Formats: sequence, C-alpha cells, structure tokens
Amino acid sequence: MASYAQALFIAIPFFILLMFVEIGYGILKKRQTYSVVDTISSLSSGITNSIKNLLGLGLIILSYPYLFEKLALFQLDDQWWVWALAFVFIDFAGYWSHRISHSINLFWNDHIIHHSSENYNLACALRQPISDLLRYYPLLLLPAAILGVPHHIIAFIAPIHLFLQFWYHTVHIGKLGFLEYIIITPSQHRVHHAINAPYIDKNLGQIFSVWDRIFGTFQEELEDEVPQYGVLKPVRTWNPIRINFLHLWQLAMDAYRAQSFWDKLRIWLMPTGWRPADVAKKYPLSLIEDVYGFERYDTRTSVNFQIYAVFQMVSVLGLFLMMIYGFENLSSSEILLFSLYLGVSIYGYSDLLDLRFSGFVIELIRTGFGLWLLGNLEHWEGLYNLFVPFHSVLVGYLIVTLVGTIYVTSVEFPKSKSVLV
Repeated sequence: MASYAQALFIAIPFFILLMFVEIGYGILKKRQTYSVVDTISSLSSGITNSIKNLLGLGLIILSYPYLFEKLALFQLDDQWWVWALAFVFIDFAGYWSHRISHSINLFWNDHIIHHSSENYNLACALRQPISDLLRYYPLLLLPAAILGVPHHIIAFIAPIHLFLQFWYHTVHIGKLGFLEYIIITPSQHRVHHAINAPYIDKNLGQIFSVWDRIFGTFQEELEDEVPQYGVLKPVRTWNPIRINFLHLWQLAMDAYRAQSFWDKLRIWLMPTGWRPADVAKKYPLSLIEDVYGFERYDTRTSVNFQIYAVFQMVSVLGLFLMMIYGFENLSSSEILLFSLYLGVSIYGYSDLLDLRFSGFVIELIRTGFGLWLLGNLEHWEGLYNLFVPFHSVLVGYLIVTLVGTIYVTSVEFPKSKSVLV
C-alpha cells in the first residue's frame, strides 16, 4: 500500500492541475463544463475511493498470486514483450469487468458513482467507488496467470492502466482520426457516459477500442445525437458516500417487498434495472424519459456557502495528502483513525450541500471526534509527528469549520433551496 500512497501523492496534484487547465480552456472557449458543487462532489468521491484502496477494504474471491501459483504453465521473464502482454491482458480484463458492472444489478451499484455526474469533465473521472467490496477482477486475469505473467508486473501496470483513463473525460477534444480505431478517445467515452438511447451501455473499453468492435458494443458519437450525461434514475445528491449505496438500497428494498422468494434471490444477479413485476407495479421509479429536457439536480447556494464548501473540501484534500505523505510512518490504527475522520468530514459537508440538517449533526460529531483526537494525540506518535504544526492546523480547521457549519445552517439554509434546473 505504501507504493500506492506514493503514486497518489504524485498523481493527485497532476490531476488537479489538468482540471484547472480544462476550466481555463472552458472559460476561454465560453463552454464551461464545471460547477462548484458538482466538482466538490467529484473530488470528494476520489478521496473516498483512495482511502478505501489504502485501507485494502474488500473481499478478494481468489487473488492473482494464488491463480499464478496454481495455474501458470510457464515462467515468463521481465522482458519488454511480457510487460506489453500484461498491459493487453489487463485491458481485456478491464473491458469485461466494465461490461459486467453495466450488465448485472449487483455490480451496477459499484459503478453508478462514476456515471452519477450530470456534467462531463475531468473531475467526473475521479468519481470512483467505495462499494466494490466483492473483488472478482483477478478471475478475469486467468489467461495472464495461465501463461505465467508475474504478479509484480500486473501489480505495477494496474494503477498505471487506471490513471491512463483520466484524460478522455472531456468535451473539449473532438474525434481523433485513425486513433479512433486503436484507443478509447474522448469522443468514444462521451458516448459511454451518455444516457441517450443509442449510447446506453456502449463503448465499454478502457484503453483499446478493439474489444468493443469485436464484442459488439461499439457506438460512434453521432452529430445529431448530442450526449447528455448522468444516470436514467438520477441520484439527486452531492454526497458521494450516499451515491455509492443508493442502488444497493433500492435492490434491498425491492427484494424485501417482492412476494416471490425466487424474485428475492435472483434480483441481485438479474440484468441492470430488472425489478420484480409486482414491486415495479406497486412502487414505480421515476426515470428520465426526455434526455434533453429532464430537470438537473442543483442546490441554489450563495457564494459564501460555496466558499465554505470549497474550504472544507480543500482542507480534507490537504489532510489526505498529509496522510499519504507520512503513510509509511503511520501505524494501521492511525491510518484507520485518520481515514475515518476524513470520511465523516466528507459525509458531513456533502450532506450540508444537499441542504440536509443531518449534515449539521454529522459536522458536530466530526468536531467532537476532532477534539477527542486532539486530546489524545500524544498517544498517536505517528499522527502527532505527521508534520510540525499538525496540532495547530487541526485546531484551526476545527474552529473554522465549526463556525462555518453553524453559519451555513442558521443563515444560508433558509436562503437556499434544493431545486431541479
């Protein structure tokens, strides 16, 4: 996990720099694809996903090292072509993992966060799951394990393969000529994120576009079908933690309400969107029918409210960068403690952005948590020594955010309202 933390420490500032470039270009071209609150939600989702990965949360059905040990027919060396082969195997597995997440009810819950933004920009690439706790991905790498691709090569290439999927989440790059036949491009991925009928569940590739063409899931971006973004059952929240479990909750409620025991069992592995007939009739869901005219989620908040939210998100991001910078010097319990604090912080300010009073309650809990942490820092040597003024920074953060929370809830809430625009 230490190497993953180091990679994050380098990648996060680079991603944020590219986002600022895209924002600046959008201003220049008078085609801005960012909004303050949506961007806060996207960045917060990226932080929660990174925390989950650092904690190693999830149940791996069978690990790649185990498959390699039991199934490898050859022992391949560290030659350039083995690394290239490993990249192809990872991309092939990525295509099928992506296709499964779009095809099966249970696994759509893991992926809905990535499609939840009704904007399309580099920030939405950071909307990654924390609910993917059942890990089946190594099973899709069976060909690599059988041929004997070493585990350390797979482990090194996998995060690079993920990071390479960042750049094509933009509307500012058009079609790229012959490259459209080789790699996934911004045009192809705009199709993938769109909710227009011709585009649903298309272009599931991650780096190479050949898999979509081979397996019948390719769709070109059409001039007369401008992509519209989001999900057909809108999430209606800025809270990335809530988004991660919305579909799972819906499945659980549908299973509970179904009269047929068979329906209660099979709903989890049925095609995405399938619901028992009796439940669908009694509890209909509101789905988008007009992709060009549907009402987009928004919370009309003042500039002061948005400044507070930006301060919260930037502070949490700064604390997270501090954690991964000192990752090797922190104990497991300290990492868990710090991660929990960051997660509660994100949940609190995200709920405030949704104009939920629960956000105020959670912020009070976070403040109490922070005060407890301050009072016990001498028992957490790694945290205390994270960097010299850590104690003072945490005190200042607690004071500013507590005052901000009280102000936002008492002054800004009455002036704001949740709207669909």
